[in-house]
Amino acid sequence: MTETFDLIVIGAGMAGAAAANKCASQGRRVAIVDELPYGGTCALRGCDPKKILRRGAEIIDSARLMAGKGIDANGMTINWADLMKHKRGFTDPVPQNMEAGLTRNGVQTLHGTARFEAEHRLAVDDVAYESAHFLIATGARPRPLEFPGHEHLIDSTAFLELEELPSRVLFVGGGFVSFEFAHIAARAGARPVIIDRGVRPLKGFDPDLVDLLVTRSADTGVDVRPGTTITAVEPAGPGYRVTLDTAGTPAHIETDLVVHGAGRVPQLSKLDLDAANVAHTAAGVTVAGHLQSTTNPAVYAAGDAANSAGRPLTPVAVFEGKVAASNMLKGTTTVPDYAGVPTAVFTIPELARVGLLEDQAAAAGINVDVRYNDTSGWYSNYRVGETTAATKILVDTANDTVVGAHLLGPEYGELINFFGLAIKLGLTTRQLKSMTAAYPTVGSDLGSML
Repeated sequence: MTETFDLIVIGAGMAGAAAANKCASQGRRVAIVDELPYGGTCALRGCDPKKILRRGAEIIDSARLMAGKGIDANGMTINWADLMKHKRGFTDPVPQNMEAGLTRNGVQTLHGTARFEAEHRLAVDDVAYESAHFLIATGARPRPLEFPGHEHLIDSTAFLELEELPSRVLFVGGGFVSFEFAHIAARAGARPVIIDRGVRPLKGFDPDLVDLLVTRSADTGVDVRPGTTITAVEPAGPGYRVTLDTAGTPAHIETDLVVHGAGRVPQLSKLDLDAANVAHTAAGVTVAGHLQSTTNPAVYAAGDAANSAGRPLTPVAVFEGKVAASNMLKGTTTVPDYAGVPTAVFTIPELARVGLLEDQAAAAGINVDVRYNDTSGWYSNYRVGETTAATKILVDTANDTVVGAHLLGPEYGELINFFGLAIKLGLTTRQLKSMTAAYPTVGSDLGSML
């Protein structure tokens, strides 16, 4: 007899686990399935391990910034093998701990490749299961590349498992992955190159602050080459020969490693969504605002797998999973509230953003007061020796509320959360300035940024 559930979650990452636990806590019969170890990209192959490696880079950079200011950084290096061991101290226990937690909450844990057979039936390898509802939370995979030799590239998952860091590393694409890993690699003694076909990298961030970050990256040893296309990658001795094209001019570069950082696409290829009448595009499962499939009401999707209004961020995936679970439990059509969700590129220093860019505010017809500050000379940055830092706050002149905040500087990844809260709650700049912060902290700079 086919086993039947109220909900089967496909994908045991943060979004899937949140939804499974929520429904199980309400007495529903829930199963979750993944062909990979439980934990998902963020905990195992992305955000968390990446930032552990960044800690080593932070220490190296901090020491160098304080050279001649009381700190002798000569001889300070990253032991890559030990840093990786430290990373694995966090990641290795995650799958077992997550599965044990799901089991304690009454969720049945399954392992294998999931594939739809009908609108209410799913096969995990060769075993069929039926369910009243399904949540697709399968995340994303590296975007397919088409140039000759693309098979020689490694992805971010493999980079995070490198036993040794080679001296020459080339990153394809000018997004989060390339910049964050390049900043780590540079502080670990490598010579990273970022190849970006666009005119400016990190397109979702304020262009003025991106320009500052690119200059800071160059000073650190990260070679950023915009407007450049890779036309081929071929083995050459112990490494690779990469053929480039910049405005019609060909060039070559020798490197030890080529890393895919050119974006990701929804991981839906193995699900056979057509068998379940689930509409989908290259952007993910086609869902209504409340995350329900537009063609199969039994199916919901969250995170990178959904073509929703949310950005591809782990916190967004988690609250989408919770909203989808709530809608399934209650039969409601609640739409997630995406207001005030910040994002950050954890370079050194970090680049953060929440709300609108200047051109987006103009397109929306909002009259904004652009409040720009070069904060490189402010006490909080002088204290740590950082010479590249700036902020740009967009204030709606009609009601004195923040509609966008853009920050580049040490610890600004924490400070951006205040602006996110201000946008979510509609706080005015006068209300923000009324906050008395602990001093001296980076948070105490907030009022001066306004």
